[in-house]
Amino acid sequence: MIFLQELTSADTFEWFNKLPEKFFVRLLVDLLTVTVLIRLIYYRIYRRTDLFLTFFGFNLIIFLITYLLNKVQMSMGAAFGLFAVFSMLRYRTEGLSAKDMTYLFIVISLGLISAIIKGSWDELGLVNGMIVLAVWLLEGNWLIKRELTKNVQYDKIELIVPERRAELIRDLRARTGLDIHRVEVQTMDFLRDSALIMIFYYQTKTKNEQKSEETVLENV
Repeated sequence: MIFLQELTSADTFEWFNKLPEKFFVRLLVDLLTVTVLIRLIYYRIYRRTDLFLTFFGFNLIIFLITYLLNKVQMSMGAAFGLFAVFSMLRYRTEGLSAKDMTYLFIVISLGLISAIIKGSWDELGLVNGMIVLAVWLLEGNWLIKRELTKNVQYDKIELIVPERRAELIRDLRARTGLDIHRVEVQTMDFLRDSALIMIFYYQTKTKNEQKSEETVLENV
C-alpha cells in the first residue's frame, strides 16, 4: 500500500519533466518514420502483421537504450557495437526471411540514428526520410522490377531438360498464373517422376489487390 501511495503521488512524475524536449521530438520523428515504413510500405506489399511487435519493439528499445547510454558519453564505437549485437539476434522458433531481416535491420538503424544524431529535428527527419524513400523506390518497382521466387514440386519431369525450357516455362505459367520468366531445377527424383523447381517471376497485381490497396490507403 505504501508503494502504491508513493507511485500515485505527484512527486513521482517529476522525473518526467527532467527529460529534455529534444528527447520527445526525436522519439516522435522516429516513431512516425517507422510507422510510415512498416504500415505504408511493408504491410502494403507483404500483408503481414505478426512482425509489427518485433519491428516497433526493437526500434523503441534501441532508441531508448542508445539515448540513455549516450547521456554518459557513450562513444560511436560503443553505439555501433550495441547495434551489431541487436542486429544479429534471430528467433529460434521461426526463421525470418531475408526481406524481414532487412526491415528489422532498417528499424534498428532508425532507432540508433534517431538517438545519437547531433543535428536538429529537421535534419533527423531528412535522414530518416531518405531511408524511407530509398526503401519505397526499391520496393515499388520504380528502379527495378521486384523479382519473387517460389519452390514448386513439378510432375512433368520430361520437360526439365534444357532444350525444352521454353515449354516448361509456358506450362508453369499456365498452371500457376504467375509471370514466370526463368526457372532453376533444384533436385530431380526419377523414382517419383518429379522435380523441385525454383521459379522466378515478377509480381503483378490483380484488380482486386489494387482495389484493396486503395481502400487501405484511404483508411490510413
